[in-house]
Order: sequence, then C-alpha cells, then structure tokens
Amino acid sequence: MPENIASAPTNIPEFSVSDLALSLKRTLEETYGRVRVRGELSKVMIAGSGHMYSALKDDGAVIDAVCWKGTLSKLSVKPEEGLEVICTGRISTYPARSNYQLIIESMELAGEGALLKMLEERKKKLAAEGLFDPARKRPIPFLPDVIGVVTSPTGAVIRDILHRLNDRFPRHVIVWPVLVQGQGAAEQVAAAIRGFQEIDRQGLPRPDVLIVARGGGALEDLMPFNEEIVVRAAAESKIPLISAVGHETDTTLIDYAADRRAPTPTGAAEMAVPVRGQLMAQILDDEKRLLNATTRMLSEYHHRLQAQGAKLGDPAKLLETQTQRLDHMGERMAGLFREYLAVKSHQLVNFAAALRHPRDRLAEAQQKLARWQEQLGAALRQNLRDWQKHLKKKKKLLQAYSFENVLERGFAVVRGDDGKLLPDATHIRAGQTLHIQFRQKQTVEATAKGAPEKTVKPKKSDKNQTSLF
Repeated sequence: MPENIASAPTNIPEFSVSDLALSLKRTLEETYGRVRVRGELSKVMIAGSGHMYSALKDDGAVIDAVCWKGTLSKLSVKPEEGLEVICTGRISTYPARSNYQLIIESMELAGEGALLKMLEERKKKLAAEGLFDPARKRPIPFLPDVIGVVTSPTGAVIRDILHRLNDRFPRHVIVWPVLVQGQGAAEQVAAAIRGFQEIDRQGLPRPDVLIVARGGGALEDLMPFNEEIVVRAAAESKIPLISAVGHETDTTLIDYAADRRAPTPTGAAEMAVPVRGQLMAQILDDEKRLLNATTRMLSEYHHRLQAQGAKLGDPAKLLETQTQRLDHMGERMAGLFREYLAVKSHQLVNFAAALRHPRDRLAEAQQKLARWQEQLGAALRQNLRDWQKHLKKKKKLLQAYSFENVLERGFAVVRGDDGKLLPDATHIRAGQTLHIQFRQKQTVEATAKGAPEKTVKPKKSDKNQTSLF
C-alpha cells in the first residue's frame, strides 16, 4: 500500500533547497517590508568586519538581528547586552542556516526607564574605575586669565556665559564650537576637551579653566554628555573643568567627573570669575583695615617705647657717672704705667750690670786665638817632619827597586823603534832596530836578523774530561 502512494502522480511543485530558501526570503521581505520590534538585546557581538550580530528577545521568543557596519556607526544608541530597545528594520532570512533575522536600520531606547537603567549601570562602572573620586577634583582658579568654553556657537548658552562674564569680570574667552546633541556630538565634545589640553602648541593661550555647557532638554538630548568618551575626557583633563549641562534638575555623568558642577551655564560663569566691583570693594576694605591695624600697632609700640625709656632714667645723668668712672680709671692706668716703667728700668739696669764690656770680651778672644795659632803651628811642624821621614823611606825604597840599580848589576834594557820596552823575544821582528841600554845610560843600537820562533804553551788538560777509548 505505501508503495502505491509514493508512485502516484501529484501536482505539488518541486523545489530545490536553494529555490525554496530564496522563495521564503522573498515572501518574508515582501510581507514584512518594514517593522518595529521591541525587545532586549542579547548576544551582542561586533565582528572583525565591523558588522553587529545579536538577538532580540522577550519572555516568549528570540529573533536574530543584524546591523551592518555603515548603519551601526549612525545609531543613536550604543548597543549593549541587556539593553531594552525598539529596533526598526526589515525581516529577511539567512538561507545558509534556514533562519530568519531582523536587519536593523535604526535603534532607540524603549522608554526612559530603560535609559535610566543603562545610565545607572554605566555610572557604577565608571565609579568603580575611580573616575568620580572626590580626591581627583581640583580647585577652580580664583581669577583665571583665559577661559575655555566647549558649547554650540549658535545657541543662547554661549551668549549667557559671555554676558555674565562681562558683568562680573571680563576675561579672555576661547570658544571651541561643537554639536551638543545628536549623532557625533559626544565625539566632538571629547575632542574639544582634549584639544584644549594642547592648545598652547598651536600658538594660542592655554585656558586656566574649562566650561562644558549646554542648555536644558530631554534626557535623550543630553545623552552625549553621558557617553563614556566624554566622561573619560573630562576625568583626564589637566585643566580644572566646570560642567554646566542642562537645568539645575538635570544630571549627567560628566557632572560627576568634572571638578565642579554648575546648575546652569550662567552659574558656571559665576563660578569661574568673581565680581570685580565686590573684589575692589573687598580690597579697599582690606586696605583700610590694614592701615588701621598698622596705625594701632605703631601707637602701641610708641607707648611701649616711652614706658621703657622712663625706666632707663635721664641719659645725661647716666653719662656723668660713666664719665667720672672713666676719669678714675684713666688716673689709675697712668699710675700703673709708671710703676711698670720703673720695674722694667730696674730690670734693664740689672741686665746691663751683668753684661761684660766688649773690650774685655775682645781681649779674651784674642788670647784664645793666639793659643789656637800656636797649637796649629806646632801641629803643622810635626806633620811636616813626619812627612819628610815618610818621603825619605819611599825614596830609598824607590832607589832600591829602580831599573838603574838593576842595570848596575849587569842587566840591560831593550827598546823598540817606538821607544817601548820589549819584554821578551816574541815582540821582536826581523830587521827591527833595537835600542839596548846598559848602566850609566850607555846605549847601543842593534838590528835583529831573524824573528824567534813563537813558543806554544801547552793547554791544560781537562781533569773532568773522560776518554772514550
């Protein structure tokens, strides 16, 4: 029976898988050309291509959602996990996986409650990083020379700030024009805050204080000042920053990161500078008080000086007493000096009496010199006699050993042509003229006929050398 049913003819059209998937895709896109879907963002993922893949869910269902890169950068809401939003787009399918999805074209928060919830979570996150720490906040300069303002150049805010500054204390103001709401406003505000930090490199004066200002508006309009990029720029600012966003009842996250929060842009101008008239009045009052205090102090010191002078007494009387004392001391010093001179004179007389007359000392010295002269003469004469005896002994010794005495005993002296002595026959050459001297200086010349043979002295045998044979 089942085989008959399967082989029976039918009018059901046959589709390939791709054809069926594309047909379903066209049907969904034509039926749901544009829809608004409310739900909670889930599984938010930004791919490397820049596209966002996520899902929208509620208590009963889940639908995939895709936001292309070009659309994602233009969204007024930054997609975050768990954020309740209303997405506008079109329904399509992804044939490769046979599932349908929402192509997001725009996104908005689903009511103020969701927005406040997101802001509260963001506030807790940034506070945990220490960006709102009161210890990081710096005092505002008392009287800044240059004030930087970040706001829209065409709104009433900048006019209110400039008007109030001129009323209180005119200062040099530099305005950095930015968008204060809508797409790209947060990036411009953050860039302006960071730009003021390095404005001196551009040849412009660096502000002493910054004012970030915007007029009042709905919570959605104030969202640029709740973005992380703006809050972090305010916290990183090295220039003291005053936040003046919205009305007094409006609070944004930049207020927590700023060094001071102003209720209004006009209030920010009042915080930035004092009232010149009040300041001048205060200076005049302080001058008056200082003058009065100085006058009272001088008067008090004058009275104290008079009192101290009264205790000292009459200076003339004090001088008389001291003059009399000086006279007495002068007389005493004169007497002491005379006594000192007398003592020294007596000592000098005693020293003079103990001294011998130079003539006596000279006569004594002459006697010593005569004795020394006599002793020196006797010593010289004795030395002379001793040297004479010594020389006579040397003379006799020299005569005994002189060659003349040797010649007297029958010997002769032989000299060569150069007059040098010839010690032995080895120094004689054939034909050489010889000079022979006998006793009493008798000299005879002779010619050598033949040179004597040289005698070879035998070498001494080495007692330590041992023969091998």
